Amino acid sequence: MEQPLFSAKAHVFQIDPATKRNWIPASKHAVTVSFFYDASRSVYRIISVGGTKAIINSTITPNMTFTKTSQKFGQWADSRANTVYGLGFATEQQLQQFSDQFKELKEAARLVREKSQEKFELINTGLNIAAPQLSQGLSEDRHSPPPLLCVNGPGEDKLFRSKSADIELASEKEHVKKMLSEGSICEVNMETELLTLQESNAKLVAALHEANSSIEQWKKQLAEYQEETERLREQVAELEAQSGHPASSEKQKEEISHSVEEMEALIKAKDEEINTLQCKKSDFGEMEKEREEVNKRMQELEEKNAELERQVQKAEQTLASSLDARQQAESEVRKVIEVLDLKIFDLNDLRQSLTKLLDKQPTKA
Repeated sequence: MEQPLFSAKAHVFQIDPATKRNWIPASKHAVTVSFFYDASRSVYRIISVGGTKAIINSTITPNMTFTKTSQKFGQWADSRANTVYGLGFATEQQLQQFSDQFKELKEAARLVREKSQEKFELINTGLNIAAPQLSQGLSEDRHSPPPLLCVNGPGEDKLFRSKSADIELASEKEHVKKMLSEGSICEVNMETELLTLQESNAKLVAALHEANSSIEQWKKQLAEYQEETERLREQVAELEAQSGHPASSEKQKEEISHSVEEMEALIKAKDEEINTLQCKKSDFGEMEKEREEVNKRMQELEEKNAELERQVQKAEQTLASSLDARQQAESEVRKVIEVLDLKIFDLNDLRQSLTKLLDKQPTKA
């Protein structure tokens, strides 16, 4: 039985496929989320089981990114499962440990893929005839996460709240959500293109192996036919040198000439088949160019995704600063109200004192 490389307790969520914004709880309580290594497939996986049902079964790829959207919440997108997973931890330390483990196994998955690519290139170096070389906060009693990158206002009653500030904060929230959605879409597109490229490479390798095997067989047959032709020609020469049996020599010569013509026809047919396979080399070259273009597009998408993540972090900082300034302003307003209440109370006391003094003064005749 495989032993987990790392395990942690967390509340599991999945993105709502209809809205792509809201989270749907996948577990009623905190469950164990573990990292495993699948030796038969040479892949790293994240697995979590709730009862008899697998809540998470995600294969880690070099293009995956684990994003911490708050102090205790993180998420990652899985294009193969066509979903986004979210995990809510009890402490910030547990989230950091999970994030570090994710990055470490992501790097290990990248090394495994590079080794497989090196093997692929070593195989291609032997195909000299068939083709050119292929070069995320949660507490223990809170089981639902915040909306995606959405920060709620303070829970206490609010006094003299500015309506324009509410509108500005709402627009900033929508902007952050939009940027994160665009980043998730980019990651999904990158994963899809990578899978397509891997399938194309596998088909290409199979076709090259088959073509190389056929060419080797045809080369052997061609060498045998050439040896047979030379042998027949030598026999013709010997028969022509014989002078005692001209009639039989002529008959044997015709038979040998007929055999030579048949051999030459077979050799010509094999040459045409070899020329046809060599023409297919250009098709493999075009597939290699397409793969290079896809790799270039993937690099551009990764750069764009990194820029979107930086914009999201900047927007989060701006939003947090706005909330802090807003809370500070509300605190100052409350202090001013308390001072005004005290002054009003003092004025009422002064008014009552003046009224009593006036009542005590004697009235004039």
